[in-house]
Amino acid sequence: MMNKKNMMLILQVAIWTLLFMSPIMYMNHGQGINLRIFLMFNIPQMVMMIVFYANYLYLAPRYIVSGKAHTCFWIANIMMILLFGIGTHYCVDFFRNILIEAGDMPKPRHIYAKDGHKPWVLGLFILRNMFNIAISAAIATAIVLTDRWQTAENARKEAESARIQAELGSLRAQINPHFLLNTLNNIYALISFDAGHAQQAVEQLSKMLRYMLYDNEEESVNLEKEVELLKNYIALMKLRMSGNTEVTFETKIPNPCHIRIAPLIFISLVENAFKHGISSTEPSFVKLALTADKKQIVFCVENSYYPKNDSDRSGHGIGLQQVAKRLELTYNGRYEWHREVSEDKKKYSSKIIIYDS
Repeated sequence: MMNKKNMMLILQVAIWTLLFMSPIMYMNHGQGINLRIFLMFNIPQMVMMIVFYANYLYLAPRYIVSGKAHTCFWIANIMMILLFGIGTHYCVDFFRNILIEAGDMPKPRHIYAKDGHKPWVLGLFILRNMFNIAISAAIATAIVLTDRWQTAENARKEAESARIQAELGSLRAQINPHFLLNTLNNIYALISFDAGHAQQAVEQLSKMLRYMLYDNEEESVNLEKEVELLKNYIALMKLRMSGNTEVTFETKIPNPCHIRIAPLIFISLVENAFKHGISSTEPSFVKLALTADKKQIVFCVENSYYPKNDSDRSGHGIGLQQVAKRLELTYNGRYEWHREVSEDKKKYSSKIIIYDS
């Protein structure tokens, strides 16, 4: 693939070729192409090229991009515009007279032939030259500034990407111990009254840890793996529940599924649902639903609402804070997260929509 530098070089060659070939359109084709006339008509283009590369290669990089000595840049360009603007006219006029005397060019018959040396006609020609030279200088400076801006912008994006990856890595490192701590607390509570179920819980935990050890370091995982993790976690939670709790998990994803998602993005919501949605004495429910297609991923959580009191706020909401940070870093501008408690304070709902899945 052609790099940016080569593309710019080819573009410049093409533009200068067109400019230097343009005088052919105004030459007398019946008498062929006279090289001396061709070169005489190309004097303004040569001057424009000199001014262009003086700015492109030296003046703009040294004085404008560096942010120093802007005055030198403007003085140099104003001097070039004035001197070359006036000099180009007299130079062309000088060589035209030589070619006319040599018989290579006919005497001019246009309306300005007899007025060619009048001040206002002379001024028009010089102003035209100055304008063309100024445009050449401006284009060269704009190209240099655009190129340096693009380079700086790419460097900024790379630095921002590195910062985001570092922060995501830090968040993933925080998720593992936080998640493991909560799960071990659940198993510890289960051992005291049901050793058999505790063994099943350890097996479920080992499956989850295998996933977290080998897949959590990736930027994204197949959505099916994330669904399997949630099912294992739900099965683990069910081992310690009483009969008055209803738990459902509905999924609707393509089969086979090629949709990818940031790992462990939903697990903290499920943890939160079991933590605040289960009562040991009152009827409780946790309803989870995950649907996905080529356009979006939707994860919904509804649970009965039994908020912990101030003396039992383990974790201090770190799980949901991590969800918010990871959504912002990974899906910035491509997600919605709606959370609310019902008016009767008996149901909590949370819904995450990730677009452009």
